[in-house]
Amino acid sequence: MPKMKTNRTAAKRFKITSSGKLKYRKSKLNHLLHKKRRGGRLRRMRTEGEVPPSEMRRMRKLLPGL
Repeated sequence: MPKMKTNRTAAKRFKITSSGKLKYRKSKLNHLLHKKRRGGRLRRMRTEGEVPPSEMRRMRKLLPGL
């Protein structure tokens, strides 16, 4: 049986934490930033997000080596 291939785009976008969860960088932080200044919105987008448990099964298929 051949080895399972890792999805390379997913490998670049997700990192594994020490507890085994997946973290990712939030979107919409690259351009049109002058609209996004109110109420700490940019500060919330700078923090890394965690993949919810409902999506973990799908992520494990994309990243079999984790």
